[in-house]
Amino acid sequence: MAREEEPAKERSPIHERIRELEEEVSKTKYNKRTQHHIGLVKAKIALLKDKQERRVAGKGKTSGYTVRKTGDGTVILVGFPSVGKSTLLNALTDAESKVAAYAFTTLTCIPGLMEYKSAKIQILDVPGIVAGAASGRGRGKEVLSCAMSADLVLFMVDVFHPEHLPIIQQEVRDSHLRVNESKPDVKIDRKERGGVRIGTTVKLTKIDFETIESILKEFRITNADVVVREDITPDQLIDVIEDNKKYVAGVTVLNKIDLAEEAEVEKARKITRPDLCISAEKRTGTEEVKEIIFRRLGFMRVFCKEVGKKADMDVPLIIRKGSTIEDFCRKLHKDFVDKFNFARIWGKSTRFPGQQIRRLNHEIVDKDVIELHLK
Repeated sequence: MAREEEPAKERSPIHERIRELEEEVSKTKYNKRTQHHIGLVKAKIALLKDKQERRVAGKGKTSGYTVRKTGDGTVILVGFPSVGKSTLLNALTDAESKVAAYAFTTLTCIPGLMEYKSAKIQILDVPGIVAGAASGRGRGKEVLSCAMSADLVLFMVDVFHPEHLPIIQQEVRDSHLRVNESKPDVKIDRKERGGVRIGTTVKLTKIDFETIESILKEFRITNADVVVREDITPDQLIDVIEDNKKYVAGVTVLNKIDLAEEAEVEKARKITRPDLCISAEKRTGTEEVKEIIFRRLGFMRVFCKEVGKKADMDVPLIIRKGSTIEDFCRKLHKDFVDKFNFARIWGKSTRFPGQQIRRLNHEIVDKDVIELHLK
């Protein structure tokens, strides 16, 4: 599929300056000597992109697709046009997303509900994105603003076009999503005076104090206490400063393997390193897609027990790994946190069966049975 020419109206002075700076970064070899310069250039790029976004928003040009979140989690299918997203959605859910053998069949966001291991997971099929989507090409802004509501991004790649993967990954990244990353452990406490003071608990190998100070200065932060608890990059520091990124899980799926020769599939696998190779059309591997979505969303099943009754082991409550009694209470009812007295728990999170827990911050684990006692 030939790329359409970028419209002239999109080539604003800001857009051109961003392109020039990005080209400069790509041509500069990263090492100790260039580390400081690259960090500064990346800070300038981030500020220009923010300015560009605010200008577009101020003109009211972009509004994302409106989809009400339902279920225990939301997954968005991201890929080039005609990669098979609608076919996969229909295989995973009861949705009826229009399918055809030509590009741009899906013109709006189509939600479906996947039920798997008692979890109800919302799957969103959105129009295909192309290079430049994050800057507004095609329906890119609408699609990628919709992705901000997701808990997991499923990158779908055509086996005949493995080169599309880095393009859609970059577009998603440019839209403030950080896939399969965790928020950097950096604290910036702004002050009225005193300059910048930097403390670390680890050895920094990807950034130095001078670069940290220079990046902060670009963002007009001249007085702050900074504590760095992990070996961060300049990009990660910029993410912390901007504080507008969302950290989500991600899965990469290589589709249409039924149409390709084994050698071509293997070639595409080496390039994309997918989590799964599937044929959405033949429904080959779609059950495995359900399983990996469930696992990457970090779901676990806990069971509710009423006082004096047996636990209902047929209908688990779906909750995220790392959840506490407080999270469990909120999932059941918003008032239960204030009314909480104690809980009795049977399972691996306690020392003995039926242990009484009075702490809301007690972490529960998969297959715990919980009996809630309210005031």
